[in-house]
Amino acid sequence: MTRANIELGNVTPHNIKQLKRLNSVVFPVSYNDKFYKDVLEAGELAKLAYYNDIVVGAVCCRIDTSEKSRRLYIMTLGCLYPYRRLGIGTLMVQHVLYYVEQDGNFDSIFLHVQVNNEGAIDFYKKFGFEIVETKEHYYKRIEPADAHVLQKTLRKKGQTNGNAE
Repeated sequence: MTRANIELGNVTPHNIKQLKRLNSVVFPVSYNDKFYKDVLEAGELAKLAYYNDIVVGAVCCRIDTSEKSRRLYIMTLGCLYPYRRLGIGTLMVQHVLYYVEQDGNFDSIFLHVQVNNEGAIDFYKKFGFEIVETKEHYYKRIEPADAHVLQKTLRKKGQTNGNAE
């Protein structure tokens, strides 16, 4: 059996519909047109995952500068069910980790996960993410409505590139 070819590609106006379709299948929430408009302008922060040239996953992030820190927010990271546990999610997380490492100016990476999604929680914990908060009624129109905030701290507050200020 030949080894599968897994790679990441850019989100473009030509393939944005594939991202919309993928998200509608993978996630229990729907995303509005502004989400997809922002994704088109996200560059390296939005990637489609291909398995033998078929779109099977995607990661979409944005830079968050609230709370007096510069954080990377993973808005979505998902993979079609039959293609899970093949290293596709890992490749997407590694891309995000490489991005923040190359940039060198992020305090943390964070995301929201539905409280009952133990598979996702365990997956992110493998990369050093921790549950730092639980937000009640975070999701609308899905149950459970609560979300854990998972975060990977890259540097402590008051630190720049490893040096205390």
